[in-house]
Amino acid sequence: MFRILAERLKQGSRTLDWPRKEPALSPRYRGRPELADTACGDCRACYAACPAGALFTRADAPGRTPLLDMARCIFCGACAEVCPEGAIRFSRDYRVAAASREGLLVGPRAAGGEGAGGAPADPAALMGDRFRLFRRSLKLREVSAGGCNACEADTNVLGTLVYDLGRFGIEFTASPRHADGLVVTGPVTRNMCAALVDTWAAVPRPRLLVAVGACAISGGLFREAPECLGGLGGTAGDTGPGAPAVADTLTEAGLTPDIYVPGCPPNPWSILAGILALRGEGRPLIPDWTLSVGPGQTIVRG
Repeated sequence: MFRILAERLKQGSRTLDWPRKEPALSPRYRGRPELADTACGDCRACYAACPAGALFTRADAPGRTPLLDMARCIFCGACAEVCPEGAIRFSRDYRVAAASREGLLVGPRAAGGEGAGGAPADPAALMGDRFRLFRRSLKLREVSAGGCNACEADTNVLGTLVYDLGRFGIEFTASPRHADGLVVTGPVTRNMCAALVDTWAAVPRPRLLVAVGACAISGGLFREAPECLGGLGGTAGDTGPGAPAVADTLTEAGLTPDIYVPGCPPNPWSILAGILALRGEGRPLIPDWTLSVGPGQTIVRG
């Protein structure tokens, strides 16, 4: 017993000191894509390599670097590997959330503007004080709308001591009636449509909606499946045959995300940064504190 306690004291805190310190990401991690404006000519290698159909030709520059839609991108890096010009690369930036569907479009930096791929717009700045009400306490209900459990796992892991979601005043609840908003994962299947609409209706106002993962935003790799509705932020091209009529039900119910967290699945830090951005916290700081543990002995954080 005492040996176990001594070992725990020796190990110290396991909670990562984020956002004070940037997290250590895997060397294989691929974050926000960065594109350089180059003349591609007739080369279509990246289009052919992308399994998600996430690349689009720019109407104003058909022979140059395409646009990359993070809503569809699964961050596999296949496009970057086959590009002979090295025009596509994936950075280490895990802050990939956007406040709009258009904000997920990434293009060459030379084009400028968020949608055209310039410096990405800060979703926290776009949110402003809209959801500041939830800055100290935010209760969320998660709905897996046909997900594969990858996004769900990376969302659930936020409750572990490594991330310690509770220190930000955020918790997941068991009932939508106790929640301030929904976190939706999965491509939204027909079978889950009614359940999702009913859950959203049970959340009291004011409320917020978070779409986590490529599937929840655009349907991801399943967007053309007949049972998939193309996610919450899908377009007409994202939905399967016959799905638009059912997808209208989601729109009529007001299921339009307030924040989009792309990825397949998104890194837990991306999800956490996105939720905090929703509250208008770009780079939140935890207040410094001093704890007196005895005469002349203090523990200072900061």
